[in-house]
Amino acid sequence: MKRRDFLLTSSTGLALVASGAAAEDMAKPMDGMPMSPMDWTDQNGLTRYLKTDTAPLENEFEKYPRCPYCGMMRQMFSQTRHLIVYDNDTVDGTCSLHCAAISLALNMDAGPKTIYAGDAGVSAKVKPLAVVDDMTYVIDTKKPGTMTGTSKYAYADPAKADAAAKDGGKLASFDEALVMAYADMARDTINIRKRRAERRARAGQ
Repeated sequence: MKRRDFLLTSSTGLALVASGAAAEDMAKPMDGMPMSPMDWTDQNGLTRYLKTDTAPLENEFEKYPRCPYCGMMRQMFSQTRHLIVYDNDTVDGTCSLHCAAISLALNMDAGPKTIYAGDAGVSAKVKPLAVVDDMTYVIDTKKPGTMTGTSKYAYADPAKADAAAKDGGKLASFDEALVMAYADMARDTINIRKRRAERRARAGQ
């Protein structure tokens, strides 16, 4: 099954429900973290123009510094960041699989051509990108991840993924990890909103 068909059949409904819950906050700064500029194209604010980019790996952080869905600086979360190249050569850069799942749900008119993720198995401070089809994800419910209560790290080296999973983590393909991201999204969105509301309340004291 092609990934576009997989996305449409297995996860669209859940993703749209979960991402719709966050849509009202997407067009404004969150906790002092300004969002990347967005050009909304419909009255519901659920569609935005993506940048056409035929060389997405060049100067990645200059072109995609912040995650457009949560405002996080992507270089700070290089181990979990994703870069999605759609089949019309538009590109979306996110901080995490959580936010990549939102992008894939919102951009149904363009199928993903190539999806990259940060390689958590590399020792460098800023992790290099690798194609997710060649990576193994480690799902660990005991460790929090970026924008999620369940860690979902990607490894280009299967041996490093095995080592990371030895304490109870579960090995998964990208598609399996994506399904888990959608399944976790409602709970993660509730928790993220709660934490950010608490921070805003403290800042207002």
